[in-house]
Amino acid sequence: MARGLEGLGHGVIVADPNFAPMYATRTRKVKTDRRDARALAEACRLGAYRRAHRLSDPQRHVRGRLLVRDALVRTRTRYISLIRALLRQHGSRVPSGSAEAFPRRVLAMSLPGRLLSQIAPLLAVMRHVNRQLVYSDQVIEEITTHDERVQRLRSVPSIGPVTAAAFVATIDDVRRFRRAHEVEASLGLVPRELSSRESQRRGRITKAGHARTRWLLIQAAVSILRRRPPQAEALRTWALHIAARRGKHIATVALARRLAGILYALLRDGSVFDPRRSPRPEAAATVAA
Repeated sequence: MARGLEGLGHGVIVADPNFAPMYATRTRKVKTDRRDARALAEACRLGAYRRAHRLSDPQRHVRGRLLVRDALVRTRTRYISLIRALLRQHGSRVPSGSAEAFPRRVLAMSLPGRLLSQIAPLLAVMRHVNRQLVYSDQVIEEITTHDERVQRLRSVPSIGPVTAAAFVATIDDVRRFRRAHEVEASLGLVPRELSSRESQRRGRITKAGHARTRWLLIQAAVSILRRRPPQAEALRTWALHIAARRGKHIATVALARRLAGILYALLRDGSVFDPRRSPRPEAAATVAA
């Protein structure tokens, strides 16, 4: 809508709906279009609004490609879960392995013909989804090949083209953040807090911002802890110290938050990942999950 209005020659301000002062004169118990229009007009007159960031056209295109890929991955995951459930009913268990090779592992099992014909439509669709995922990954790779920001982020261990492209598309303009903590908060990787006077209560992470980017960072953290890449040994050791005190899940979230800070620093400074730099020890005390 903003682009359409700007095309007609109007100046448009897209306001952040999470900015509470914009609704200072409106009661939350009654909501109508007329009341919303009056609140927006009053916020515009008083300047009681905060501008929302609008993605640039190139990053909007990248995010669209990532959304399509995400839908394909979710479809494949749903089919895998359904096939596993159907086979478990007959006492069969599919060997572990990659999602891409799941249809081949199922067909290699000695299954009754009646059961095999039951899951055959799902396997056929999965093979087509796998081909589309390969195509989608190739397109994303081609789109981001000439983006030097994505290439710098890929120097971080366990950060592939999809995670790097998703992070760049989410941040878009690195200048709108003053420090790494603001990026971590925008991605929902900081704990909720309810503090008053001497009491300080912190809960689970807020899960604000772009959920897919947050999930990709969590997966990158899990990969570092499991696969043990040599370039990330300092990060892994740091996370294991947290795990010993707070548990594995909190350590994973802490590492994901740390990765978000590292990726932001690489975008801000125009540098590549240096494994010799130690992670911030103080970050462990501020993460809860």
